[in-house]
Amino acid sequence: MTTNTLTITRPDDWHLHLRDGNALSGIAQATAKVFARAIVMPNLVPPVIRLADASAYRQRIMAALPQHPDFTPLMTLYLTDNTTASDIAEAAQSGIVNGVKLYPAGATTNSDQGVTDPGNIPHLLEALEKHDLPLLLHGEVTSSDIDIFDREKVFIDRYLQNIRQQFPALRIILEHVTTADAVDFVCEASDLTAATVTPQHLLLNRNDLLAGGLRPHNYCLPVLKRQRHQQRIQQVVASGHTRFFLGTDSAPHTQHKKESTCGCAGCFSAPAALPLYAAFFEQHNALDKLEGFASFYGADFYRLPRNQSTITLKKSPWVVPDHMQIGEETFIPFAAGQTLDWQVAH
Repeated sequence: MTTNTLTITRPDDWHLHLRDGNALSGIAQATAKVFARAIVMPNLVPPVIRLADASAYRQRIMAALPQHPDFTPLMTLYLTDNTTASDIAEAAQSGIVNGVKLYPAGATTNSDQGVTDPGNIPHLLEALEKHDLPLLLHGEVTSSDIDIFDREKVFIDRYLQNIRQQFPALRIILEHVTTADAVDFVCEASDLTAATVTPQHLLLNRNDLLAGGLRPHNYCLPVLKRQRHQQRIQQVVASGHTRFFLGTDSAPHTQHKKESTCGCAGCFSAPAALPLYAAFFEQHNALDKLEGFASFYGADFYRLPRNQSTITLKKSPWVVPDHMQIGEETFIPFAAGQTLDWQVAH
């Protein structure tokens, strides 16, 4: 398929970190310029645990985007050991909460208050199933004896297989899949099981993080894996499988927090996300599959209407900025300094 312009239904981002405070407005702009909706992660400090927290955060997001009134943040709650079934029921009835996030405690940024043992919360999973509120999973174990490259597979074997069997009507999204094991699990599971795919896990493998020097701006969690895992993710996405859809996991950290003796995990991919995905689909002769991945499959799984507006990509080289100044802080976007063939036509 050869084309110089591509118009698709306006896409959504089904996994996004917008942060809070002074940086919120600048960070949110990068998403709101392109995406109609986004599932907003709840791992703030303090985290978004109850409906009141989600409502207040949603108001802050909207207030930070006066020039993008058509952008819709889709809110999530952060599961803890102290979350109650009543919290879930209230959220499900609110109309503003579209999912509940399970972070195993210590799995990633600001996850210390997450669930200490995913096997000990059947009452919460039952409530999610009852109220038809999706479970969003950071699918990794955090045991120190488990190799970091094996943590996704072990989570699937230790917890997710049982969760899927015990709660067959529960919608589950295994977020930011990184392994062939995760891809195979989703493909073999029921239609109520889906996955989001990030630009970095689609385009990179662990050589891009470690070979020839440590590249902190490619460091994320779950960490990049072997090339064979990357290739399995690429294969399923390029095939147009309807239960794999766009979720950038764009997770900005300031430059000094990334380039430090203990650098933070997360790739700030929002500024270049859609062009990066377009480049992938073109490279795999599958540009006709981009719209489904970016604009249809996630909305269908979340049982939300597909967007009515469109967005146009043009094939015109541009260079991703080598840095972005947001307020008084400097951020390095994912793919900084790289020339991309596609850009969003504004």
